[in-house]
Amino acid sequence: LAAGMAGEAAGARLSSLSGLFAVRKPKGPTSAAVLNLLKERLLAEAGVQTNGNKRNQVLKIGHGGTLDSAAAGVLVVGIGKGTKMLGTMLAGSKKYTAVGMLGKATDTLDATGKVTEEKPYDQVTKGDLENVLQKFTGDIMQVPPLYSALKKDGERLSTLMKRGEAVEAKPARPVRVYSLSLQQFQPPLFTLDVECGGGFYVRSLVNDIGKELSTCATVQELTRTKQGPFTLEEHALQEDKWTIDGIAQSLERCSALLLGEPSRKKLKTEHPGETAVVCEDKCQVGSRKK
Repeated sequence: LAAGMAGEAAGARLSSLSGLFAVRKPKGPTSAAVLNLLKERLLAEAGVQTNGNKRNQVLKIGHGGTLDSAAAGVLVVGIGKGTKMLGTMLAGSKKYTAVGMLGKATDTLDATGKVTEEKPYDQVTKGDLENVLQKFTGDIMQVPPLYSALKKDGERLSTLMKRGEAVEAKPARPVRVYSLSLQQFQPPLFTLDVECGGGFYVRSLVNDIGKELSTCATVQELTRTKQGPFTLEEHALQEDKWTIDGIAQSLERCSALLLGEPSRKKLKTEHPGETAVVCEDKCQVGSRKK
């Protein structure tokens, strides 16, 4: 009886969770897989059976902007009524730290892909790299990667590419870079800090920088350090805190953050194909973003 009552109490606490919080996504799994794991943990803690659709209650949960499986960092999660607020996270600014490698290009524009080109890079100096960054700051045009979450006829480009189908590059589109700086240069590696708006691909940026330097370049590591007001250091929950209590505390701390955020609803900065993923049941959404 006591166990049953404890389960009911956990279930009630779980269904009362509502708002936005952030988790630390590790390198490896997709954003959707991280969301699934989080959801399974919460349902198991609340004692909810998860066999198919025979579920006592539906846990509404979603994330506000996919991170590549190869990337790590801040993943903003909406729970309960918070899922309706995820769209504003897509339009908000994001910060990344990216490690690029000169001299190699891949089909995915990151370290997970097949090498498509190799070029010498010895001629590139730190000064060259810093000068080139100025060209990619402000309002710029960018061609999204072929391996991405963008869609053609309802299917992700990355899915079509993996099947070996011919995919045409999407046209260049306007994106915004608030700041871009070189943190380290140890050829062939260079480290960038980027703050950008919605729909921006760091992989495309690094690829374009390589071309501008008359060589090629690809992303080796990518970490999202901030999304909207959520930072990796202060707000992103480590996996051991993915509990009903851990999330309740985080929601309480984070609610004050959101009050200070300017509303971006009027800005049409979201791009087609870039959506907040909301799951009301088993969340099986493969994703590849940024």
